[in-house]
Amino acid sequence: MKNFKFRIHDNNYKVNILSHEDNKIELEVNGTSYSVKMKEEIKKTKTPTLVRAASKRPAEPLKVNPSSEKTKIVSPLPGTIFAMDIKVGDTIKEGDTLLILEAMKMENNIAAEKAGIISAIHVTVGQQVLQNDLLIELE
Repeated sequence: MKNFKFRIHDNNYKVNILSHEDNKIELEVNGTSYSVKMKEEIKKTKTPTLVRAASKRPAEPLKVNPSSEKTKIVSPLPGTIFAMDIKVGDTIKEGDTLLILEAMKMENNIAAEKAGIISAIHVTVGQQVLQNDLLIELE
């Protein structure tokens, strides 16, 4: 398991720790085996777990202005455009998947907020985008 070399009062010691369970340690000193019982159990260090506190304000849904002629679809988070099966001029319905955004090793479907015709596409597959970058415009 672990090997150590000690020099105490001009004497050399070669210590091999063979096993360690709770408060019992099996070791070998200069070829002689020993079983040692510790007075107190050695406490194992725990890996800390980071916990993020919940947001104090609720998530706000994306708001679409129904009276405006153009609807702008923006990136909800930073990531990379993974796939896109649309082109300018396509007619889409509300809820149709426009593209797939890969963020934090997850694929996120970006859906149409309302029905319309795609008037402009501002991204390409493989392009990296930041949060709130303009992706697509609808009429």
